Amino acid sequence: MEKKPSIKLSERMLYALVDAIRWSERIKPSQHAKREAFRKHGITSDYGDRVLTAIFYAILKKQGIIDRVIEEATGVKPIYILDPWLRAALRVAVELILFRKPSEATKKRLRNVVAGYISKKTHPFVGMYYWRLIDKLYEINLDRVGVDELELKYLLPRWFINKMIELIGEEEAEKLFNALNTPLPISVRVNILKTAVPEVIEELTKEVKWVEQSRIVETVLKFPGPYAFDKSRLWKKGYIIIQEEAAALASIILDPRPGETVVDLAAAPGGKTEHMGELMENKGIIYAFDIDDLRIKRMRELLKRTGITIVKIYKADARKAPGILGEEIADKVLLDAPCTSDGTIAKNPDLRWRIREEGVEEFSRLQYELLEAGWKLLKKGGRLLYCTCSMLREEDEYVIKKFIENHEDAKLIPLKGPYDPGFLEGTMRAWPHRHNTIGFFYALLEKT
Repeated sequence: MEKKPSIKLSERMLYALVDAIRWSERIKPSQHAKREAFRKHGITSDYGDRVLTAIFYAILKKQGIIDRVIEEATGVKPIYILDPWLRAALRVAVELILFRKPSEATKKRLRNVVAGYISKKTHPFVGMYYWRLIDKLYEINLDRVGVDELELKYLLPRWFINKMIELIGEEEAEKLFNALNTPLPISVRVNILKTAVPEVIEELTKEVKWVEQSRIVETVLKFPGPYAFDKSRLWKKGYIIIQEEAAALASIILDPRPGETVVDLAAAPGGKTEHMGELMENKGIIYAFDIDDLRIKRMRELLKRTGITIVKIYKADARKAPGILGEEIADKVLLDAPCTSDGTIAKNPDLRWRIREEGVEEFSRLQYELLEAGWKLLKKGGRLLYCTCSMLREEDEYVIKKFIENHEDAKLIPLKGPYDPGFLEGTMRAWPHRHNTIGFFYALLEKT
């Protein structure tokens, strides 16, 4: 990989990068971490923001490769044993030394200034250790740490590359990998209980370069970033909700009606819960389950902002929902199942290296158990939508096939568009490279 042109980074810019990388481990999505770090260090100029943003996302995209370099330099594996500030500083250093061409002044700051910075953040010994490691980084090459040629080309784990090639073939897989490395536009859904699509389009066109209305979900609008949601009147008033087109389609497929009883088994941060509330015209009841405090807090804020009042939230494992609510109480059940989320890599660039091949089986087992719980909740004649933002068959078609084989009362309702057929007849998939959205899987079941 050729190094980019020489760059000059000030002390403040290096501090902002280290903070952004450190915070990106704790704050999701990662763009929030970047935004907060840049604001803290006063990175306001177009040049500074543009240069640092490019470096920040490059580090996230290459993080698995960068971490192997750090493991080689430190002899520590996995690197999560290291102090988090040391880990963040080393990730910045590896990106600049191995993949960029820092100026001589930047090299000195990278060693001395960053060492001093993390010494204050954690402990002087950590800063001293970092200072001594810099020389080692200049000696390491990628061949030495076993970086695969395709991993470097597509910035994806080799096991995932192999899975996708096996799934759709080498030629189409290359298109998919390119799509996963191409940023998607911002996608929002208009809250039809508070406003109308034309009014939102009119206001947005005054703030962004262009606005495109989705042909799949007419309430979804796409536009280029950046966009300051925290300063947006449309967002503060609850007129728009951040949601991808493929995710917005899920609630429409399930088709909850006013007055119905609906259960959302993995609800937070609430985008689909809120959408179902709109489709139900705020009439009926939605029981929303989740176990994550922070995500539940975000869901409460979203529901308050958008004016949805029919949601009752339970902080509980959704597998216990039948015991909490009783069996056969729901007209509709939504299971947007926890998954590897590999379909969202274009939106969450650091995710690609957090996905573990051995974790796929764990998710598959959890998904099936949640599906069983949802089925107990469902009335006869009711419908359950199973969906994921994964592109792996183990989390999609295999789960549904196994469930249908084990339940004589489960009927798959064929989905014939607007996206492409899945690998099990009647199911559907959205693909990043075919549909310019996140990867998504849908299966609609009816209890006969």
